[in-house]
Amino acid sequence: MADTNSTTSFGFKTVEEDQRQGLVNEVFSSVAENYDLMNDLMSGGMHRLWKEAFINWLAPSQSSQDYHHLDVAGGTGDIAMRLLGAANPKARSVICDISGEMLRVGEKRAVEQGYSERLSFVQGNAECLPFPDNCFDVYTIAFGIRNVTHIDRALSEARRVLKRGGRFMCLEFSKVEVPMLDKVYDLFSFNVIPHLGQLTSGDRDSYQYLVESIRKFPPQDDFVSLIEQAGFEQVKYRNLSGGIAAMHSGWKL
Repeated sequence: MADTNSTTSFGFKTVEEDQRQGLVNEVFSSVAENYDLMNDLMSGGMHRLWKEAFINWLAPSQSSQDYHHLDVAGGTGDIAMRLLGAANPKARSVICDISGEMLRVGEKRAVEQGYSERLSFVQGNAECLPFPDNCFDVYTIAFGIRNVTHIDRALSEARRVLKRGGRFMCLEFSKVEVPMLDKVYDLFSFNVIPHLGQLTSGDRDSYQYLVESIRKFPPQDDFVSLIEQAGFEQVKYRNLSGGIAAMHSGWKL
């Protein structure tokens, strides 16, 4: 009988499709305690400014009405806590992450930073969210969607759980669009980041995968098309640092 198993990419490797999520889970189990350090290494510390720009473009509601936010693949709580700090006091966030290790780091941070009463944590898969239809005002995912096996399913789920008029926003490493910067960035990514990962956490392989996964992610315009195919409207993007990262926005209208 012919082998009908589908394959997909795991960085630059080809793996069985049903194995990929487990491999990704192992990466984030390994880096959970050093997640912010990982982002510092991969962005040269710029991820902090990018996240500020992300929240500024999102412009969380300042009205007195309830405001329900879902942050997917946001286990350590960085985006959710930034949003809650900028939104009205009635705003509530739910973090959904497939990694229990990442969620435990986020729960600890939420207590330390005083957000535990406004922030809840749920373990779940972006491709099959454990929430009913039409229940969130905004869906965010930052540096997570490139680790999803079926991006189309994750986008479809994002639209499903958003209320009519709800907003989808994604922050992700993307395709550099500035001449020469792309070459410098490639040299830094492939020659420096895995080495720093080995020095700081003893885990070169996870950082090697994360660098490779960026190169496998669709360029900005291609990702716009995927978001539109999922049914979102008014889809736009903004580059950050010449396209090293990009923010994408769409609406469920």
